[in-house]
Amino acid sequence: MNAVGKKDAARAAELRELIRHHNYRYYVLDDPEIPDVEYDRMFRELEALEEAHPDLRTEDSPTQRVGGAPVEGFKEVRHLRPMLSLDNAFTADELVAFDRRVRDRLKAEEAIEYAAETKLDGMAISLLYEGGQLVRGATRGDGQTGEEVTHNVRTVESIPLKLRGRGHPARLEIRGEIYMPKAGFAQLNSRLAERGAKTFVNPRNAAAGTLRQLDPKVAASRPLEFFAYGVGFFEDGVLPTRHSEILAMLRDWGVRVSPLTQVVTGAEGCQAYYDEMLGQRDDLPYEIDGVVFKVDNVELQQDLGFVSRAPRWAVAFKFPAQEVTTVLNGIDFQVGRTGALTPVARLEPVFVGGVTVSNATLHNMDEIERKDVRVGDTVIVRRAGDVIPEVVKVVQERRHGNPEPVRLPKKCPACGSDVVRPEGQVVARCSGGLVCPAQRKEKLRHFASRRAMDIEGLGAKIVEQLVEQGIDGREIHDPADIYALTADQLAQLERMGEKSANNLVAAIERSKNTTLPRFLYALGIPEVGEVTAAVLARHFGDLDALMAAEVNQLEAVPDVGPVVAQHVYEFFHQDENLKVIAALREHGVSWPTEVPTGGAKPLSNMTFVLTGTLESMTRDEAKKRIEAAGGKVTGSVSKNTNYVVAGADPGSKLKKAEELGVAVLDESGLLSQL
Repeated sequence: MNAVGKKDAARAAELRELIRHHNYRYYVLDDPEIPDVEYDRMFRELEALEEAHPDLRTEDSPTQRVGGAPVEGFKEVRHLRPMLSLDNAFTADELVAFDRRVRDRLKAEEAIEYAAETKLDGMAISLLYEGGQLVRGATRGDGQTGEEVTHNVRTVESIPLKLRGRGHPARLEIRGEIYMPKAGFAQLNSRLAERGAKTFVNPRNAAAGTLRQLDPKVAASRPLEFFAYGVGFFEDGVLPTRHSEILAMLRDWGVRVSPLTQVVTGAEGCQAYYDEMLGQRDDLPYEIDGVVFKVDNVELQQDLGFVSRAPRWAVAFKFPAQEVTTVLNGIDFQVGRTGALTPVARLEPVFVGGVTVSNATLHNMDEIERKDVRVGDTVIVRRAGDVIPEVVKVVQERRHGNPEPVRLPKKCPACGSDVVRPEGQVVARCSGGLVCPAQRKEKLRHFASRRAMDIEGLGAKIVEQLVEQGIDGREIHDPADIYALTADQLAQLERMGEKSANNLVAAIERSKNTTLPRFLYALGIPEVGEVTAAVLARHFGDLDALMAAEVNQLEAVPDVGPVVAQHVYEFFHQDENLKVIAALREHGVSWPTEVPTGGAKPLSNMTFVLTGTLESMTRDEAKKRIEAAGGKVTGSVSKNTNYVVAGADPGSKLKKAEELGVAVLDESGLLSQL
């Protein structure tokens, strides 16, 4: 080998060791030393060297995780020692009984020390290392024989292809769990759904399905991870005499071990660990379905031995089930505070996740159709922590007959207004925004808010009292009812004295003089925010012209797309909404007529971003003046921004503008534009 060849070989070897070291820091210690970009640079350099000099490529190189052609099938593997299952405990009494059996069999008077571990909800795996090199990965199977999945195991970044350090047994079988993190599972299912492919029910099924892929490229594209929980077999070597120390040694050798492992004492220590992990369960990035306790002393494990297919020295203390099957008795549609209709499954009551569940969410019609949920089906229900239970899957094999598909109701179940679902939209909504009782509190609070009608003193708590208690035996149904309130009536409310009542009546009276953009925004039309309200007001000039507009006329308005146009059209074609608007006008709510913009204003079609503190006006006032001049104000800088207006102490938006080459104005520059 010439000098250049020796240099390349030395560099390739150096890079392999560096990458292994940084994999260890990242996956095992969870303490990376370098940023991802530096790691990627080293990886690409090694790939380039091995591509240029194939003879430098080694079997355990980090670049060789993904094999070439798919395997033809799965070979059967006989485990060097059986992969036994564990006995289960489901109650504190059963845990105490397990501890008592251990002490009785050992004739132990002192409390026993147990290695406590989380029980991952994944796939048990056996990893065989020879001379420190990974040579085989196999599933548990029936405990005696499994299937070889080495081609897929090699793609899991947190499984080392070569062990670190020295002193490894000549042959070492490491056992652990391959799993899919919650976030990775959600992303995988999202990708599958986008392609119209079948999705997985839970992360465990996703991990199992991935390990059974014949093509390693599929496994490499999915986010599998690994934790070791013990050693099944070793020869020509020495291991520590405590299970917890064995795990620590595996960690030193570069094998990923759960950081939640502890050594606890007696049944009380086990119970405390169980309670702690149950409390952390929903915050962990992966699924666990219980905890495992193993007698920590390996010699005592040997003394205790095995019974049937399980060791006497270990037990799995299971958490309450999070997935169960039950029967779907019916589907109702609930109306939320924004008018969104949510389908709710009415279930045969079932115990899941520690509580009895009789209702579960179905999210939306797309989900109902995708899962093909029908009344009378047997379904899998999932509950995790305080999350609302959900129907995750229909057990199609148990469907009887051919039940009718679920249909979206045409009328709102709360107020009878039309239900609208613009084409391409997931959410269906009630169009009776001003009169729907399900939306009443939110609509009134929004109507009175500062950026809408600006009724000072009519906050959330007052609105809540008006809606829930009514006043003088009369309910407050819609915004028009606000303008009929008297000081005497308001003084009856909790924490509302005579002075406060008079102040609120005065604020209500002042709000009658408003602007058309504010009024449109106050109506709470879906998808119509302040900017869109201002654009609509400028375009049509007065409310009657807007209410008479057809969908195609609405779509012709700048920045109004098909979805917004449909929402506006539907809103102004509900009789109840029109009655409320008429009542508001009768109460004296009015605004100056806008000049329709068929003509351009000085800042038409220009986009501004405001940052920092202005001297002569607040940013809110600046925004209003820009919009009045035909411009639009957004919250973030992009290549479509025309100007960034920078006052004192500007933030990161100024830097972003400079990076993108967007023009920057000071306050005097803005005033000259206006």
